[in-house]
Amino acid sequence: MKANLFALAARGFNTTRGFGRVRAVSSESTPENPTPAKDEQLALLRFGGEVTLKSPATRRRFTKRLLKNLRDALKSTGGSGRVERDHDRVYATAPKQVDLAPLAHCFGVQSLSVVEPCAWNDLDDIVRHATARFGDSVRGKTFGVRVRRVGSREAIPFRSQDVARAVGAALNREAAGVDLDHPQVEVQIEVMPGQAYLFSERVPGPGGLPLGVEGRAIALVSGGFDSAVAAWTVMKRGVVLDHVFCNMGGRDHQLGVLKVMKHIADHWSFGHRPHLHSIDFDAVTRDLQEKGEPRYWQVVLKRLMLRVGEMIAAEREAHAIVTGDAVGQVSSQTLQNMAVISEATRTPVLRPLVGFNKEEIIKIARDIGTDVLSKDVAEYCAMVPSKPATSASLEVILEEEKKLDLSLLERAVAERSVIDLRALDLSSAESGALEIHELPKDAVLIDLRSAAAYRGWHYEGALHLEFHEALRAYPHFEKGQHYVLVCEFGLKSAHLAEMMQREGMQASHFGRGLKDLIDHARANGLPVPNF
Repeated sequence: MKANLFALAARGFNTTRGFGRVRAVSSESTPENPTPAKDEQLALLRFGGEVTLKSPATRRRFTKRLLKNLRDALKSTGGSGRVERDHDRVYATAPKQVDLAPLAHCFGVQSLSVVEPCAWNDLDDIVRHATARFGDSVRGKTFGVRVRRVGSREAIPFRSQDVARAVGAALNREAAGVDLDHPQVEVQIEVMPGQAYLFSERVPGPGGLPLGVEGRAIALVSGGFDSAVAAWTVMKRGVVLDHVFCNMGGRDHQLGVLKVMKHIADHWSFGHRPHLHSIDFDAVTRDLQEKGEPRYWQVVLKRLMLRVGEMIAAEREAHAIVTGDAVGQVSSQTLQNMAVISEATRTPVLRPLVGFNKEEIIKIARDIGTDVLSKDVAEYCAMVPSKPATSASLEVILEEEKKLDLSLLERAVAERSVIDLRALDLSSAESGALEIHELPKDAVLIDLRSAAAYRGWHYEGALHLEFHEALRAYPHFEKGQHYVLVCEFGLKSAHLAEMMQREGMQASHFGRGLKDLIDHARANGLPVPNF
């Protein structure tokens, strides 16, 4: 060891800065040292800083939830694998062909590195392994060595600085030099008792708190940039969400919203199965347009949406409602109007984007992958008056609401469609391949809407199964029968028809949902609803 230090001094090595930044961490416990099989890869995941600072009891609870979420993320890849932990690290082991990127999308994870483990008996073993791992990478390039030691002096009889200097000296023979601030190659080593982990990259995670440790809330979503980012931001604080969509734009609007929120569900909701509560707001908005003063439409409409969110929050035992409001962004989001809107509910309203600029919101949307999807969701313009009120008083708004039939809200909530976002496949709905517009003779028509919607009106002779019930029941359907499925907008019915066809059944879905079926009933002289 002395010979190495003398050689470094002779070459002008700066013993103050060294070959790398180091961090020594002592621990009385000896962590597990997972070693992957030959055909496996090993990833090291670091906790977010907030998790590590919690009290022991809270940290145990948070870590338990994080492990659950990580195992769900690993399962989502379709491959096998396992997740283990020591006192401040999590390790994931999986076959080499498995993409481990979903693990870095779990809230509470600060970063992920695919590592190469090596056993050691002394410092020379670590130097030898590091030279073999990084020798080709640093040739002709600048590099920096970062070392972290996890273990007691008794378990690891050398310092982090010793490792950095020895490894740096060995690699510098072929490299272009040491650059600790902006190296071309990062040489990173974590030294555990008897084992070291070598890696060069850190995939950043979102940090925050593990999803599920801070209860449940309801997010009002429209498919645009703001509501999706607001939902993601609250999830980052450990809150699980169900999403509520008040549909005023029909099938195409719902399809756009489903794409956005399914992306959030599939890529950021590991450990939870979020549902989208899609509410047909057509009757509500028509009532408002017919009876209300146009300049107050937006304020009243937002209050009605909060009431809907409150109803569903009560059902789902949620403690808050999340919106994408930002002060001054549109007329309904002036401070005065937001104050009046908030008076519609006693449930706390969370506005995580309240101080964000639009550019900041779009940047987050880009980072989380919703920007491309959100920009294709059309805004519903029929409720936007030419001269909206920017400073409505509560007294005036309450008078406006007295004109309305608020029972329409209860009916809309009762007849809503509830969709398991992670289970939904939208590809069949977009292709239209399974869509029909005539009911074949002897076909079994199955209505997948809610029980309340089915009781309100259904096609003569149609059977009823709610979508979630049909997903469980269809494998037991008689194979020789032709099944025609119908739902609100032809999205769930298309998904189920495709699943049934995969099982060898004859299945299709009717048009683009309920309105097409009503037109078909009317054309055939059957009773139809008057809404």
